[in-house]
Amino acid sequence: MNPTSDIGIIGLAVMGENLALNMERNGFTVSVFNRTTSKVDNLLNGRAKGKKFFGAHTPQEFVASLKRPRKFMIMVKAGKPVDDTIQEMLPYLEKGDIIIDGGNSLFTDTERRCTELEAKGFRFIGTGVSGGEEGALWGPSIMPGGSKEAYAEVGPILCKISAKAGKDDCCAYIGKGGAGHYVKMVHNGIEYGDMELICEAYNILRHGLGLSLDEIQKTFVEWNQGDLDSFLIEITSKILGVKDPITGQPMVDVIMDRAGQKGTGKWTIISALDMGIPCSTMSEAVFARCISAQKEERVSASKLLKANTGAFDLGKDKKAVIQAIQDSLYASKVCSYAQGFALMRSASEEKGWGLDFGSAAMIWRGGCIIRARFLQRIKDAFDKNPKLPNLLLDPYFKEIIERTQHNWRSVVSQAALAGIPIPSFSASLAYFDSYRSARLPANLLQAQRDYFGAHTYERVDQPAGKFFHYDWVGDKKQHDI
Repeated sequence: MNPTSDIGIIGLAVMGENLALNMERNGFTVSVFNRTTSKVDNLLNGRAKGKKFFGAHTPQEFVASLKRPRKFMIMVKAGKPVDDTIQEMLPYLEKGDIIIDGGNSLFTDTERRCTELEAKGFRFIGTGVSGGEEGALWGPSIMPGGSKEAYAEVGPILCKISAKAGKDDCCAYIGKGGAGHYVKMVHNGIEYGDMELICEAYNILRHGLGLSLDEIQKTFVEWNQGDLDSFLIEITSKILGVKDPITGQPMVDVIMDRAGQKGTGKWTIISALDMGIPCSTMSEAVFARCISAQKEERVSASKLLKANTGAFDLGKDKKAVIQAIQDSLYASKVCSYAQGFALMRSASEEKGWGLDFGSAAMIWRGGCIIRARFLQRIKDAFDKNPKLPNLLLDPYFKEIIERTQHNWRSVVSQAALAGIPIPSFSASLAYFDSYRSARLPANLLQAQRDYFGAHTYERVDQPAGKFFHYDWVGDKKQHDI
């Protein structure tokens, strides 16, 4: 067979199929393969008919159709299916061929695959792809990591099919090993936080302020014209205006309040725990989905557990109250992103990835789910200070918190008094207050740990890193450890 294809796609679910069509539309000849070969035939006889595609029915045929060095992207379910697909292709590959995993793989799996495949002479790229099915078709945000040498060859293809922010490609090399999938994982963690914060704002507007859905929709439309301008605010405004064709009721009112998740948010929180980096806004967003899944239990509890609550009250000026909720959402959002970038910094330092945080922010400006106006401000912050430890310390974001802080505190306190659950709003404020505190009550915590477990403590009047133990119940002596 004469190899004619520039790149291949394995896995023709919605994302894989749309990426293949995106590549072809941008001038590339694409080979496609799927274990269920009828999907190959359906694509070639349907959406890809008459286009520059080659449909393979076997792994050998697929590999043979690709120009050397062969380049193909795997778009199958994360985990074992990716490993199985790689093993299926290896017998037909040559040293120097490039394997790209474009799924939502756990970054540690990507690190392992990089090591294993490079030892065999192959080049591996683990790339995050964000934007959903529409993004895949018309331009996603792409976060490739792994072999830098391989990226030099596949980068032109990935950049060509990526979303555009102005004239900039929303694609750039992230770093070696699992860096690309790690950044995509944190992107998804931030996405969890963003979505939960928006839902909490909606909940306050509806059940605290008592606005109608029409009023809430208009509010989100207005918010999307200002600092909160983002893809998620935009689609929320559209969702709130949709009526169910069966009942005629608002669509949000007929949808069960039981949220699902695919794991990337959970992975972010696990990594944050491993790194010792507080990501409380995102963790509460994950737990909010968990408790939403306990629907039957919540319904039973609602009949038994009554709260001593009052009305949500920030005054009679409805416009001012809406502004206060907007300020709370914005301040909480800043904290969520601050946590996400702090986590990436810690991982970059531990793994030696050398992440460019400004570049990550730029990649997210288009195509992805968390694309938003203020990502440019994040890039500006890291351009000014590449070693910035936390976004809250940048003058622009510091000013946002100062400007919104009174309203933020008022909304969180009134929601608590009214019994409206706002876990991520509350966690964001607690994160800010903890981060700005020169002294926290962990001194008492360390005393407790030393009392029951001799875990030792440091002293404020001694050098850091020098530890002591006190004999709390014995002869009252302090021991230098």
